[in-house]
Amino acid sequence: MMFPSDTMFGVFLISQLCTCVPGNLFLFLLYMHTFSVQHHVKRLIYPVFSHLSLANTLTITFTLTPHIAPSFGVRQFLDDVGCKAVLYMYRVTRGVSICTTCLLSAFQAITVSPRNSKWAWLKFKLPTWTCPFFLFFWVINMLIYIHTIETITATRNLTLVGRGYVHPYCQTRQFGNQNAGRFLSVILIHDLVFVSLMIGTSLYMVNLLYRHHRRAHHLHSSCVSSHTSPEHKATRTILLLVSCFVVFYFSNNYLTLYSFYAHKKIPRLAGLSGALSSCYPTICPFLLMKNNKIVSQFTSSFSQ
Repeated sequence: MMFPSDTMFGVFLISQLCTCVPGNLFLFLLYMHTFSVQHHVKRLIYPVFSHLSLANTLTITFTLTPHIAPSFGVRQFLDDVGCKAVLYMYRVTRGVSICTTCLLSAFQAITVSPRNSKWAWLKFKLPTWTCPFFLFFWVINMLIYIHTIETITATRNLTLVGRGYVHPYCQTRQFGNQNAGRFLSVILIHDLVFVSLMIGTSLYMVNLLYRHHRRAHHLHSSCVSSHTSPEHKATRTILLLVSCFVVFYFSNNYLTLYSFYAHKKIPRLAGLSGALSSCYPTICPFLLMKNNKIVSQFTSSFSQ
C-alpha cells in the first residue's frame, strides 16, 4: 500500500535528480570545452571540476533512481544483477567523488600557497599528476567495492533482523554475517583518509586567507582591502564546497551506520539516506557556478 507521503518523497527525489543532473552535465561540458578549445582562458583546475561534475552526475543517478521507483509503488524494479550493478556503480562513483573533492581542495591549496612555501614545488607537478590521480581514484574504488558484487542480492525477506545493508530492492546476501562489519570498516578508513586530507588542506587555505586579510587590513588601503583576487574567490568557493560535503557526509554516514547495526530494519531510512547522499552532488554545481568567470561569460553571450 502506497501512502501520500511516499509520493511526496518521490517527487522530492525527482526534483533533486532533475536539478543535479543538468547542472553537473552543464559544468562538465563547459569546462571540457574551455580546457580543450579556449586555450587563452585555460586553467589546470578545470579538468578537476569536469571530473567532479561527471562523478556527481553518475552518483546521483545510481542513488536516486532505485529510491524513486518504490515511492510510486513500483515493485521488483531490480533483480540480482540489477542490484549488483546499481549498488556497485553507486559506491564506486561516490568514492570517486570523495577522492576528487579531496584533490580539488589540495589542488587549490597548492595553487594559492606562497612561492616560498614548502608546497610550492608541487605546482609544477600538478599538470602531469592530474590524469594519473583520476585513474587511481577509479581503480582503487573499483577494487574496494568488488565485495559489493559478491554480497548484494535482490530483497527476498521483508522482515530483516540483524546486521546488514538494506535497500528498497536489495539486501546483503548473508544477512547478519559478522564479516560485513569488516568490509564497512575498510570503507570508513578509505573515506576518512580522504576526508581528513580534505579538512587539512581546507584549514591550510583558511589560514592563508586569514593572513591575507590581516595584511590587507594592515595596509589601510581601500583598493587593496576591497579587491579580491580570482584565486581567493575560488578558494572561498572550494572551502564552502568542502564544508557542505563534510556536513552531508557525516550526516549520511551516521544514518547508514545506524541502519546497518539496527536490530530491526526501517525501510524508510534507506530512502532518507539516499536523499542525504544526493544533497552534495545537487548543491555542488551551483556552488561552482558562483562568481565563476567562465559561466558568466557563457550566460552573457546569450543575453546579447
